[in-house]
Amino acid sequence: MKIPDRRIELFTGTGTETGTDSEHRFSGPATGDERSMLVAMLDAQRATLKLKCSGLGPELAVRSVPPSSLSLLGLVRHLADVERRWFRAVLAGHDVELRFSSTDVPEGDFDGAGPGAVEESWAAWHAEVAFAEACVADAPHLDIEGQDPWRGTVSLRWVLIHMIEEYARHNGHADLIRERIDGAVGV
Repeated sequence: MKIPDRRIELFTGTGTETGTDSEHRFSGPATGDERSMLVAMLDAQRATLKLKCSGLGPELAVRSVPPSSLSLLGLVRHLADVERRWFRAVLAGHDVELRFSSTDVPEGDFDGAGPGAVEESWAAWHAEVAFAEACVADAPHLDIEGQDPWRGTVSLRWVLIHMIEEYARHNGHADLIRERIDGAVGV
């Protein structure tokens, strides 16, 4: 029996990527300095999220399996908040609230992820990723530190490793959610 090839061919977010970009996501350095490798791996994980959401509009809000509120759009919103927390609040020391969740609404990133929130959610994610990229680029070294109420003192190195782990874990969720939506699978 031949299994049909239903790999995802396009990204979303910028609208300019092609299916060949999927092959280049993990083409960053495998040797060399630590900073370059960490940044390339995080970039690849971010590109994977975009790949898993490619070609979808309101369908991004489709829930995984009841009663879970997990959706691709919820993951975009959650990861925008995670980027904001670690780079903007903790490392840069800005006094900012998360965009989608809060102490009063801890699941706001997922619960508020309805079909009407697609553009706002992607815009927030792109803004937080851009800030994070600038924060990393401007950092003189990986040992700069920030203060977090949960972890205490953290370094940029730790935040990059944590972000890679966070994206990788949620990209696994995204694989399953996307396959449920339209059968698309891919690397």
